Amino acid sequence: MRDKLEYYSVKIFIFIIGLLPNSAVYKTLKSISRLLFKYEKRRSKLTKLNLKSAFPDKNRDEIEKLSLASYESVAITISEIILMLNNKIILDDIVEGKEEFLKKLELYTKDAKNGALIITAHFSNWELAAQFLPFHGYPMLAIGREGNNKLIEKNITTPFRQRYGNRNVYKKNAMFNIIKTLKRGKFAGLLFDQKAGGENSVKVNFFNLPADTTKSIAELKLKFNPVILPIFFPRQKNGKYTPLIFEPVEYIAPEEERTDKKIKNITQKYNDILEKVVWEYPEQWFWMHNRWRLL
Repeated sequence: MRDKLEYYSVKIFIFIIGLLPNSAVYKTLKSISRLLFKYEKRRSKLTKLNLKSAFPDKNRDEIEKLSLASYESVAITISEIILMLNNKIILDDIVEGKEEFLKKLELYTKDAKNGALIITAHFSNWELAAQFLPFHGYPMLAIGREGNNKLIEKNITTPFRQRYGNRNVYKKNAMFNIIKTLKRGKFAGLLFDQKAGGENSVKVNFFNLPADTTKSIAELKLKFNPVILPIFFPRQKNGKYTPLIFEPVEYIAPEEERTDKKIKNITQKYNDILEKVVWEYPEQWFWMHNRWRLL
């Protein structure tokens, strides 16, 4: 009963918000984000703590302003997801520099005999990359966390993520499906910036703080040698996105002999790339996640 109530509440919310002009959708969700920032103390406290830990030189006012900006960034992302669900956004209209991006994507993956692994993060509109690539002929296996509500997952989330030819699978089945995809020379994509744990993680630095990070990408690189391609979609001041694609990461830590040390160094390399992007656009990363287990 609870699942049904949540599901229909979400459907009604998406429908009603979708009736508004696009500008009103952004305004409404930003207003909600400001209220959450002000009154939902635990998450806002964590956001400020994370930012202060990552940027110790910033003063209290700077941290406060950056924290609020990160909330508003998430509000923009949610607004755009709702607008995409309602077909009120044309992908090519909100992405700038797409020709250059697609040329680089073709260049970097044309010889990907062992497949390509797109790595990204909860940064800016992280769902946009998963829509934009298959929209332009690069479908992928998309790895995600299974939502608690199976009706929402089945009827809203999964169809949305698969609408242009992606295949959506959950983390518990991820490794088998990724290996199968790479062996076929195809694309897989995953977000690697959330805290991991247990034997599937390795502790590396992120903003000079120890962070438990998935070691799966490094393991796949060492065993199958796919193209590792970091891709992000930073949001610009005009509200549009300029895709950011790095050259394939070929690094396999040749200076180390032990496999565990190789995995640690390779994973650090991926974290360094993400950190570089977040440094440039700090308000666009998902700071309300307990990345360093500070709370």
